[in-house]
Amino acid sequence: MSARRRRFSACVCASPIGAEVSSSAVAPVRPGLAGDVARCVARPVFGLLWRVRVSGVGNIPAGGAIIAANHQSVIDSFFLGVHLPRPVVFIGKAEYLDSWKTRYLFPALGMIPIDRSGGTSSAPALDFGADLLEEGRLLGVYPEGTRSRTGRLHKGRTGIARLAFRTGVPVVPVGIVGTRAIQPPDVACPRPFMRAELRIGRPVSPGGYVDRVPRSLGLRAMTDDVMFAIRELSGLEYDPTYADRQWPGADGSARGLGGISAGVMGDDRPTAREALGAETTVTGRTAAVA
Repeated sequence: MSARRRRFSACVCASPIGAEVSSSAVAPVRPGLAGDVARCVARPVFGLLWRVRVSGVGNIPAGGAIIAANHQSVIDSFFLGVHLPRPVVFIGKAEYLDSWKTRYLFPALGMIPIDRSGGTSSAPALDFGADLLEEGRLLGVYPEGTRSRTGRLHKGRTGIARLAFRTGVPVVPVGIVGTRAIQPPDVACPRPFMRAELRIGRPVSPGGYVDRVPRSLGLRAMTDDVMFAIRELSGLEYDPTYADRQWPGADGSARGLGGISAGVMGDDRPTAREALGAETTVTGRTAAVA
């Protein structure tokens, strides 16, 4: 176990990761411990309940990568975790540890709890996520910072670029389609027998951004290019503002994973076909891009 992982485990077990989490209530559960078992059990069940078309799986690299997707529904993480070819560890809100129903289950399934109160409070979770990326694992992050309440794709927060700069791994954009209809915001149970799509785009490497000066320019440019790819993949209308449910910072301002940087769009943006890739896979069979 690396030093960063030991520090994160100590933080989870000995101190609050969120306003309401007591130290005595949280146990040292290694993220992803039950992930493989859960995937084996959930895959056939999900296959019966929903028809999910997965495309562009060849765009996921063999090593570590950040899976960056739009976020429309609670069920997004389950679909990504079940249908992607490799297990994904997600960064999720620490409030999930407040409930006995999810306190042990979500970390075991691969969730890293993150304190969203602002400042340096998110550092232990991000350190742990960087550790996993360096080990060659997939880390799932929603760049919008929360679910979209409007159905549009909101401006991304620069945490994905910060992790990419730090670890050197690429960011893989994913467009999720149809999950909002399956489980709209504030609806407790997903609707069965509906269709959804996971459209996986070409990886965006940090190499073309990391040397830009000032650094904030490179962070924002990479984040915006990833969001542009997600927009092309998902077909969602883009809203150049942050999502409604913003995370309050220590000074009362809105903050998210990686904070807020000046909005500067990058110049080298992929086309829709380049973002998706030339070959797609449809849950067990191959099809050409239309």
